Amino acid sequence: MAPQYDAVVVGAGFGGMGAAIELKRLGLHDLLILEREDDLGGTWHVNRYPGLAVDIPSSTYSYSFEPNPHWSRLFAPGAELKRYAEHVAVKYGLRPLMRFGVTVNGARWRDDHWEVVAGEETFTARYLVTATGFLSMPKTPDIAGIESFQGEVVHTAAWEPCHLAGKRVAVIGTGATAVQLIPELARQASALTVYQRTPIWVSPKPDYPIPPAVRTLFARLPFAQRAVRWLGSAVLELMMISGVVRYKQLRVVNRLAERWCRLHLRRQVRDPELRRRLTPDYSFGCKRPTFSNDYFRTFTRPHVRLETSAIERVDASGIVTAEGRAEVDVLVLATGFDLWDTNFPAFEVIGREGRDLGAWWRENRFQAYEGVTVPGFPNYLSLNSPYSYSGLSYFTTIECQMTHMRRLFTAMRSRGSSVFEVTRRANDEFLDRMRAKVVQNTVFSLGQCATARSYYFNQHGEATLLRPTSTMSAHRAANSFPLSDYDFSPIRVTRTGRAGDPAGRPGRSTAPRPAGNPVS
Repeated sequence: MAPQYDAVVVGAGFGGMGAAIELKRLGLHDLLILEREDDLGGTWHVNRYPGLAVDIPSSTYSYSFEPNPHWSRLFAPGAELKRYAEHVAVKYGLRPLMRFGVTVNGARWRDDHWEVVAGEETFTARYLVTATGFLSMPKTPDIAGIESFQGEVVHTAAWEPCHLAGKRVAVIGTGATAVQLIPELARQASALTVYQRTPIWVSPKPDYPIPPAVRTLFARLPFAQRAVRWLGSAVLELMMISGVVRYKQLRVVNRLAERWCRLHLRRQVRDPELRRRLTPDYSFGCKRPTFSNDYFRTFTRPHVRLETSAIERVDASGIVTAEGRAEVDVLVLATGFDLWDTNFPAFEVIGREGRDLGAWWRENRFQAYEGVTVPGFPNYLSLNSPYSYSGLSYFTTIECQMTHMRRLFTAMRSRGSSVFEVTRRANDEFLDRMRAKVVQNTVFSLGQCATARSYYFNQHGEATLLRPTSTMSAHRAANSFPLSDYDFSPIRVTRTGRAGDPAGRPGRSTAPRPAGNPVS
């Protein structure tokens, strides 16, 4: 049977939209974007907690081909990222391709196409792209009695407006989200207790309003904003490469970053005991660091308390630790996301000969060739993959993957093919290179990371999330990977006698679409 769509993209965040933009550029226009939430934007739609903002300079957190001259601050608030996502979707004609409130249950390769099951519906497509994001599955802490708590419970990834004035609030978690949220909660709550399991490295945040005149300049002279973007990217690259990826060669830079964060903490917290409890005992970079000008200072306020003893249980009205019990009205879960147990992949993906991707990854190590494709899974592009995240800006990863797609699909066009599959040899060689770099050079292997509890590490203790190379190297590989690393199969003629066009896209099906076409 002829597939209904050229491609199904799962996820309407920036990754999914970037993939859809690239597929349209390549001549594949019959696309379907499925999104389980009720609107686009991914993390910038789901997260709405107070203080939400991008944690790297806004100029680097956008598509390079679609700069936004209208950021209000150097670190834009979350609402502006959401508006930027909406702008991209409209400008590139993506909204009519999207269906919201659709949860994909599974996908299976059938001879020459994918079947994607979502509820009672089944969609067929020549290509499958999963862009479900790295931080998309909220993690609920496994704490005894938490279900018995009678007060209000809210997770940062499912935030609902709370009336906190005069209330006793407890926050569990001190990751990057909590660093943004805790100062905001302290401004409202009558008492705030923060339960910290792992401290976080925090440096000063050079966050300033961008004057209207500068925004006007960026709009009229785009090269000026490109120069700012280049500078910001260079700084982030220096932090990432010198402090993390090339830790062996540039360990002194890592130490300087630690020193910078310690000085920031010392300036804001005079109490040596409190300062000790807020200082990480793992190397800088083992866990994603962040920026804040008021996080540390918040703990010096008289109504804010830092609790570092382990939580024993939660009861109907409070939290119990070895040090005592705290009465709580509102419990805030800033416990992050579950990457490795539920999001690699986010739903069942069955490839050639019945291979289950989730089981295969767990039995044979997490791996993906150039962070994009997997042997045994033809015509499948996995965007949130092992060894895919490059640099500190997610858009670096997205655009590397878009470039890889462009080279891959162009090669198919030139060969008159419609099916691609990375070879096991190429995948194994790539995996060996990445593992060697992680072990030989990075902070993940050579630093002190045992106590970091970082989502960079999978359940086997391997740091397989980040690509251990420079972003320049990642872009170069996306532009020049050997085409012999892929097997290409010729276009198959459908039962109706139609074949795909020379671009490698299938002939459009004349069969009726399932109920509920993409909304506009």
